[in-house]
Amino acid sequence: VIAHRGVHIGIPENSMPAFQKAIDLGCDFIEIDTQMSKDGRIVSVHDSTIDKYVVGKTGRIKDFTLAELKQLDIGEKTGPNWKNTRIPTIEEILQLCRGQIGIYLDLKEPLVPELLEIINKYDMQRDIVWYIPASHIDVIKQLKALCYKCVPMPNPGEGSNITKVVKQIHPRVLATDMGNLNSDFVKTAHSNNSKVFVDEKKGTIKEWEQIIEWGTDGIQTDNPEALIDFLKNGK
Repeated sequence: VIAHRGVHIGIPENSMPAFQKAIDLGCDFIEIDTQMSKDGRIVSVHDSTIDKYVVGKTGRIKDFTLAELKQLDIGEKTGPNWKNTRIPTIEEILQLCRGQIGIYLDLKEPLVPELLEIINKYDMQRDIVWYIPASHIDVIKQLKALCYKCVPMPNPGEGSNITKVVKQIHPRVLATDMGNLNSDFVKTAHSNNSKVFVDEKKGTIKEWEQIIEWGTDGIQTDNPEALIDFLKNGK
């Protein structure tokens, strides 16, 4: 169970409370998005701008220093209970998650050396899967060259590309979406010793049943609580 942007139903997405809730529920991974500030600090925000998250302010993440980003309230829009929720740094996220939950890292910008410098300090190379489209083979090769312990998770696109991707990268996990997932995709991945993590599309029980029937290993969901309930109780 992969909590997309943390557990964000009624909680600000990509926030420390959303990640803590995922740990409390017993999710296997949180999905985070990484962006770099003006002064070179890495934070978790999905969009490249703050426009969607902050009342009365706009602008690009990369045009704010970390100190300026930390002054922004990303909770106010969600509700009064979340007022004064702040944008988290990658360091804060790793400190929270270490030994508690895995991290599904959606690499929004090619920040491989910068992220590795921080991840190595926390010795969390094996706790993180790196989502990188297989078309960005140069970024995947850079990650593998700099960190043999790290786990790149390429998205091969169509299932017919899996064998080619596997020969180049030998991934332990492949990422995909419902447009490309089917039983043959999963069989081909498994025969090449790769697990499959899929992004749900509808997030319905019917869809989850199909995903599981095909033998998929992980589901990235916007409703982790309901998915965990379904996996435990079948409803």
